[in-house]
Amino acid sequence: MPVLRQSSFPGSPRYQINGHLQTIFPSVLRKVEGVMYERERITLSDGDFLDLDWIDRNSDKIVIITHGLEGDSNRHYIRGTAKLFAQQGWDVLAWNCRSCSGEMNRAFRLYNHGEIGDLGEVIGHVLRTKPYRQLVLIGYSMGGNIALKYAGVHGNNLPDALQKVVAVSSPTDLEASAKLLDQPQNRFYRNRFMKKLIIKLQQKADLFPGKLDMTKLQHVRLWRDFDQHFSAPVNGYRDADDFYTQASAVNFMNGIAVPTLLINAQNDPILSPECSPAWLAEKHPNIYLETPRTGGHVGFSVRGDEFTWAERRALEFVSQDGR
Repeated sequence: MPVLRQSSFPGSPRYQINGHLQTIFPSVLRKVEGVMYERERITLSDGDFLDLDWIDRNSDKIVIITHGLEGDSNRHYIRGTAKLFAQQGWDVLAWNCRSCSGEMNRAFRLYNHGEIGDLGEVIGHVLRTKPYRQLVLIGYSMGGNIALKYAGVHGNNLPDALQKVVAVSSPTDLEASAKLLDQPQNRFYRNRFMKKLIIKLQQKADLFPGKLDMTKLQHVRLWRDFDQHFSAPVNGYRDADDFYTQASAVNFMNGIAVPTLLINAQNDPILSPECSPAWLAEKHPNIYLETPRTGGHVGFSVRGDEFTWAERRALEFVSQDGR
């Protein structure tokens, strides 16, 4: 029964008095210095491209890190994870989802919470580059959902080198989280995400005339409306319901066949309780669910530590047998 009843998170600094501050302060103020990537561009099977950022430590083990919605390889939590693992002798690959590396992708489609094909192509490229003995996936927020869905869908057919998965602050139930984003107290996050996505959608509309009706923005009242009119059609889903069903990792996690850690804070302002499926972890031999009382969304700052607790917890989990 891998529901971890006691979390090792010691708690956020005192001035971060609630989940909102535990989320916003690290996002705005945290700087991770000394991370030097080498960028590689790969061409995908559909002719589009991805930009991959490497740290080569001449190791036989590698961590592949996936960022969150409208993030990239330079977000503080990606750089922190990359730096910590590199210090411990791991090779690191932080990949940028389509359109997230500073240049718009070529295809009409963007990226989304349920897109696991791109991650699969990244993993395949990594294993062709070097015969790694050990490969682990770490994903944050949207990236955690992608990693969890990938592991669940592929089950026992994962590459032999892929041994563990860690997901942090992951919206495994997208419909429940979409409803939470519409709450007045979460307007800051909702507007921030939507503003960035609308800019990209307008670029797509300009590049592909007639394929996207931007006038439908006037009908967007709820985040579900945005997913219905934009997220779903741009990314090949029938509608919002199809998007939520096909993209939510919780619908696929039962198939996970490698030790997997899901860390979601109980006070995460933009994750619903449904995103922490204790009912699944209680009966699943490979899913370890850790729900610290505090920590916010991709926060988990620790006073006096360069790295977050989640980053150190991820390293601990993948470095040990079992959990």
